[in-house]
Amino acid sequence: MTTHFESPHHQPRYTGSQPVPTIHDPARVPLYREDFAADPHRTYTTMRARHGSLAQVELSPGVPATLVIGYRTAVRIGNDPSHFPADPRTWEQSIPDACPVKSMMQYRPNALRTAGTEHLRYRGATVDSINEIDLYNLHREIEGIAVPEVNQFCEIGQADLVSQYAVPVTFAYLNTMVGCSAEIGNRVRQGMAMMFEGDPTGEGNQMFVSALSDLILLKREQPGNDVATRLLQHGAGLGHEELVHQLVPIYGAGIEPLANLIANTLLLMLSDDRFQGDAALTTIDALNELLFKDPPLANFLITYPPQPILVEDVWLPAHQPVVTSMAACNNDPEIAGNFTDNRSHLAWGTGPHACPAQSVAYSVAQNAIDQLLDMLPEIRLACPAEKLVWRPGPFHRSLASLPVVFEPARPFPPVPR
Repeated sequence: MTTHFESPHHQPRYTGSQPVPTIHDPARVPLYREDFAADPHRTYTTMRARHGSLAQVELSPGVPATLVIGYRTAVRIGNDPSHFPADPRTWEQSIPDACPVKSMMQYRPNALRTAGTEHLRYRGATVDSINEIDLYNLHREIEGIAVPEVNQFCEIGQADLVSQYAVPVTFAYLNTMVGCSAEIGNRVRQGMAMMFEGDPTGEGNQMFVSALSDLILLKREQPGNDVATRLLQHGAGLGHEELVHQLVPIYGAGIEPLANLIANTLLLMLSDDRFQGDAALTTIDALNELLFKDPPLANFLITYPPQPILVEDVWLPAHQPVVTSMAACNNDPEIAGNFTDNRSHLAWGTGPHACPAQSVAYSVAQNAIDQLLDMLPEIRLACPAEKLVWRPGPFHRSLASLPVVFEPARPFPPVPR
């Protein structure tokens, strides 16, 4: 079936402005439940058999959306910002503040949640600031962060690689990259975690934005060679609120998805014999396969068509979220292929809203994984992989924990600064 976009002028009008219901719509697949988190790929397969490339889902109870699960459809939608802009302002007018996913989806003056010239201005400032990151020095930076984290558990012989390694290493690097102090950074992490889990009180969003505001004030007084300072000094002339919200997607895409990329790739490498022994596949192979088969940010790239639009014989209502499932699209049978030698996946997004920091994220993950396995080469899972628990949520693919065991080791010497 060919994807096509048609004008709705001679079709029934859909306003998309009805009050949001407060209970689950049984006609839609809920993406927020534990059963979906436990085996999302079974759900994607069922969706594809029943609905083709576009499935009707709920992001939280009473919040409808269309989930794009066809690869080619997702690429076309992602590269058509005129029909599928990322500005949610009309949608959010009918969404109560208590909605758990509103803080993750609401309008912010940044490149992720705007369209047109506004988007171009924000995108340019963000890309320019990220492009000045020194990737050649990244190995040493990750080593300096990873060693003290491993030293906290290496003598014990067991650890949770999510809470004791992937999250703190990711977070410490992001703070260094952005130029954030530890105290402000702790508030950023706590607020961001609340938002990803579902934040009906709005407390997480408030904490997150307040911390980033304090960071901008700090960088005005103490500029440095970091992303926050470069944004502040950029020729786009961003105001205080704009500066705060440019940092929102940097942390939002950095803390949870990057930590999940590290943890989930470690799970793949520790549970699959192909990554064991002298002829084993490499960390790069594991990352490429993980990004293709089970990306850590599974469902996102949210757009809001400003008028009803016909896509593959399905009418998409105006101002209702259209969410791309990178996980489902990457596993579309139409594009099945060799995962370890193919980077055509959608894990980083596609079109004008593709991740501007994918090279940084990839390098951080690779170096963090290699550093851990170099220090603790005999590390192994503490329980069967099928016993691990995945955290529920419509957007992420995230382990609750990744328990491992290994032979206790002496602390490693600190890395010279």
